[in-house]
Amino acid sequence: MNKNCISQENWGNTGFSYTLSLISGKYKMSILYTLAEFGVVRFNEMKKYIGVISYKTLSSTLKDLEADKLVNRKEYPQIPPKVEYSLTERGKTLIPILETLCEWGTKNKLPK
Repeated sequence: MNKNCISQENWGNTGFSYTLSLISGKYKMSILYTLAEFGVVRFNEMKKYIGVISYKTLSSTLKDLEADKLVNRKEYPQIPPKVEYSLTERGKTLIPILETLCEWGTKNKLPK
């Protein structure tokens, strides 16, 4: 990190701010982790795995991640509808960051 004069800088122009705008939100990291861990995942599988997320929140968060080109949505024309989600190539570039966070959590987890 560079030592710059804060009065001449703007948080919104930083790469860190941009990255946070893509991954911040209560469940975005959980969804990205799920897709990184399991590859191609169907909507209901993800809902069951994450557990505490509502259907509406999961749906809207997946749409946000898709709009940001981090998640791919593949819909199959059948009844009942089948939709699968996976990481895009762009989304896969976040995996090393997620792995680092997981390692940190494993090493620094406080006992209950």
